[in-house]
Amino acid sequence: MKAIRNLVSGGAGFLGSHLIDRLMEKGEEVICLDNFYSGRKLNVEKWLNNNNFELVRHDITIPIHFEIDKIWHLACPASPYFYQLNPIKTSKINFMGTYNMLGLAKRVGAKFLFTSTSEVYGDPLEHPQKETYRGNVNTTGIRSCYDEGKRFAETLCFDYSRIHNLDVRVMRIFNTYGPRMRADDGRVISNFIVQALKNESLTIYGDGSQTRSFCYVNDLIDGMINLMNSQYKMPINIGNPDEYTILEIAKVIQKKINPNLNFCFKPLPSDDPVRRLPDITLAKKELNWQPYTTLMEGIDSTIKWFKDDF
Repeated sequence: MKAIRNLVSGGAGFLGSHLIDRLMEKGEEVICLDNFYSGRKLNVEKWLNNNNFELVRHDITIPIHFEIDKIWHLACPASPYFYQLNPIKTSKINFMGTYNMLGLAKRVGAKFLFTSTSEVYGDPLEHPQKETYRGNVNTTGIRSCYDEGKRFAETLCFDYSRIHNLDVRVMRIFNTYGPRMRADDGRVISNFIVQALKNESLTIYGDGSQTRSFCYVNDLIDGMINLMNSQYKMPINIGNPDEYTILEIAKVIQKKINPNLNFCFKPLPSDDPVRRLPDITLAKKELNWQPYTTLMEGIDSTIKWFKDDF
């Protein structure tokens, strides 16, 4: 029986490398496509000598051709630090990159999964956020290269589905954490852990009362695979429905690493959402999915990885 051949764009990144681990462990063939803007070769190094694995350095804003069965389109910097570093490039990746990946899927008849984001909801006026919520996004703000880029990429996906009968899946990912996060990516949990391991004060933006949900990476990848294998074809939230304030997360990491650390409060960045929480009713019903890793288990695992990586 012929092995399933997968293309994972952004495969050397945080989420992409965990997905590749799962696909390789199942005996499938994987082409990892990455330009290493935020991905790291180290994340997929263990597969380099495996005959089922191919690593291709490539920028997806340039068309490319492969014979594949499934496309997992993850390529795009996801942390505010990286996507704001070059906002025009971020917009281009979301439009041209998605356009090229969809075009490839159309040419070879591949099944297509696009990783969208909870950022499409902007600073939400509905809480928690259901997939039917249209969002409250600032189209001219510093985050809009990512927020609006992902929204338009969703539009492209569904236009290709309607016009070209492409088999498309769209997942809206909420905050995710775990091993292989970059120390410099500017996300909450990695920031706190890195600062704590360096015995630095933990930087909290605003008063720390803004809330987020945090999904452990293994649970997120379960949801991604379940979605690709499902028949559900509309956008679907994948995230953890437990809500925490940023200050609560800081205190958890402070206690686990160094209870004597201080907090340093700084002004809240522009357009930073006040509350963000997924309604995962659809994921439970359509994908038989929900997260199982507790925050304490996930943070312990992430701290261990950062300690080993330091």
